[in-house]
Amino acid sequence: MDDLITPAEAARMRSVTRSAITDLIKRGRLQAVEVGGRRFLHRKDVERFTPDVTGRPPGKVSTANKAATAPASGSNAALKEAAKAKKKGKK
Repeated sequence: MDDLITPAEAARMRSVTRSAITDLIKRGRLQAVEVGGRRFLHRKDVERFTPDVTGRPPGKVSTANKAATAPASGSNAALKEAAKAKKKGKK
């Protein structure tokens, strides 16, 4: 029974919450064994577990994100120059 661990021990090993381990069990990502009405996991299964890759693939940035993260061209000097040109056009 040395290779069986509780969900709390599995959570400490993986640096996650116990509820995260419980969720993985419910989704079938980790196998649990019931002994005396208590749930246990095989230590090797927890050690070998690899999480799914989620989110955007690295290196791919959407155009909306590029605009939000791109530095302003010309910064304040360009804005001041544009404001001056606009004022001259109104006179």
